Amino acid sequence: MDIRAVARAHLLITALLALAAAALAAFGGLLLGGPAMAALSGVVTGAGACAGSFLVRRRVFADLRKAEGQASAEGFAEGLSQGVLLGVATYQAAAFPLAGPGSVTVEERAARRTLAYRIAADDGLPHAVRTAAAAALEAIDDGLDDGRARDAVRRLALAVYEQRRHR
Repeated sequence: MDIRAVARAHLLITALLALAAAALAAFGGLLLGGPAMAALSGVVTGAGACAGSFLVRRRVFADLRKAEGQASAEGFAEGLSQGVLLGVATYQAAAFPLAGPGSVTVEERAARRTLAYRIAADDGLPHAVRTAAAAALEAIDDGLDDGRARDAVRRLALAVYEQRRHR
């Protein structure tokens, strides 16, 4: 989100609202007291609307920057969670290949393992996802039971889903 574009839109909306308030007040002043009252009420109301909206402007942009930072952090954590899930799933596919033993080289399995561990160790991961990833990696590293590893990866996928759902 471009903050300058938002600032420009806010400025244009402020000007439009102040102009509308001034015109409405001028019309009311014209009906109640004639042209002098119309000019006075239009100027006072327009100036008051501009002053009020500019006083609120700083708070609006502070809240906007805070929300932007929070959304960025949540999006980063969500992306990392998806990356961990993908890394662990590809490591599982290398550890328990469907094509049978020998279809995945030892180097490929080691590379996928290293990548999965590096992504799972990132500090930006939510605790629940990090814990589920550690359990899945441990189950895959044991290498004895494909069903146990599948269940651990399924729990990791659910942890990633829950992390996204609670936003």
